[in-house]
Amino acid sequence: MIRISKILLFFCVTALLAWVLPWAYGFLGGAAPRTPFTLYSSVSGRFVWLESSENGPTYHDAAGATFTEREFDSLLPFFYYRQLVADNRFPDSVRGVAVTPRMAQSGSFMFRSSPRDLNTTGAGIYPMLESMSGRVDLETPSDVFRIDDRGITFIDCATNAVDTEKSAAFTEMMRRKGFEFPARVIAGNPTTRKEYDEGFFLTDRTGGLFHLKQTVGRPYVRAVPLPEGLEVAHIHVTEFRGRQYYALLTDTAGQLYVLTTEDYALHPVEIPPVDLRQEGLLIVGNPLDWTLRVAAADGAEHYYAIDSRDFSRLAEWHYPAPAPSALDRAARWVFPFRLEFTSTLDTAVYPRLLDFSARALLLGALLATAYCLLRRNNPLRLWPQTLFVLLFGIYAFIGLLLFSKR
Repeated sequence: MIRISKILLFFCVTALLAWVLPWAYGFLGGAAPRTPFTLYSSVSGRFVWLESSENGPTYHDAAGATFTEREFDSLLPFFYYRQLVADNRFPDSVRGVAVTPRMAQSGSFMFRSSPRDLNTTGAGIYPMLESMSGRVDLETPSDVFRIDDRGITFIDCATNAVDTEKSAAFTEMMRRKGFEFPARVIAGNPTTRKEYDEGFFLTDRTGGLFHLKQTVGRPYVRAVPLPEGLEVAHIHVTEFRGRQYYALLTDTAGQLYVLTTEDYALHPVEIPPVDLRQEGLLIVGNPLDWTLRVAAADGAEHYYAIDSRDFSRLAEWHYPAPAPSALDRAARWVFPFRLEFTSTLDTAVYPRLLDFSARALLLGALLATAYCLLRRNNPLRLWPQTLFVLLFGIYAFIGLLLFSKR
């Protein structure tokens, strides 16, 4: 019983140190360097960036030129249009295209997607707003819906009763348009904090894409044609102020597409495939071009400038993954593994063993051997203690070094 208690104690102490000490080590070592704020300039046709320094921010471009703050504002007229309007410096045209402050306001947008947004489990019920209420402000509906293999079901939130009439009307309309239940992907922005509502975009059992919304209390369903062989993986309904796009989509191969309102068609964006479950995506758009930032899992950041008319690539810029610091290299000899309960990639909470290091395990084994020799005992009789030293010795050593300096 005493031996079992010791083993349990050794296990708990080792798990606690594997959780706390790597975090403390990284905290004392400081945060990793951040990449500069970077955008594509519609004026110069090059990437420009703002970089912090001890003497204040500095402004550069991909050609090596340096700018003042006022010059930097003029290079990004759509992003800094408020400052340019206040200074009476907003241009009449950009690259031969006539522009106005109103055009900059309505045609600019920002979109962000992170792995945590996708690697999560939803409730499976959704509120459907009225897209043509006749009011300026959107109102939260009194019911929610779910979709299964039998159809779509609307449930009153106050009474928890099924609205059979509304459910039958929506189910019949969806089937009439070719929707085969159940739905595989359901995407929308069920919030009143937006200027208008475009409902939901869904894929059915066969992978077909459909647009579903409520118009004056009645169902609106439209099938969206897909290119041959395309299988939709993720859908992001945009609802930007300019109303020029319905949604951004990716297929199972990672290709990014734009669903435009003008022709109800998918247009591929000329960037390499992106895995939204592992990589972050940021888009800063204006009436002439987009700047896309793909944050890779290894820490590298890739920037792409995209023409907003045909979604072709105009330019690209890359920040490589930061090189490991001296502390990072030392950690490979210090910590045999790292224990974490949360992740930046999802919202789940459970134990995760990360960053196994054979070098640290080897060093721990040498310390365990030295421990047994100093004790002058048979290591087989002391296997719980030996295992403990193997995993815990390094953590105890570095813990003493860290906290003895404080």
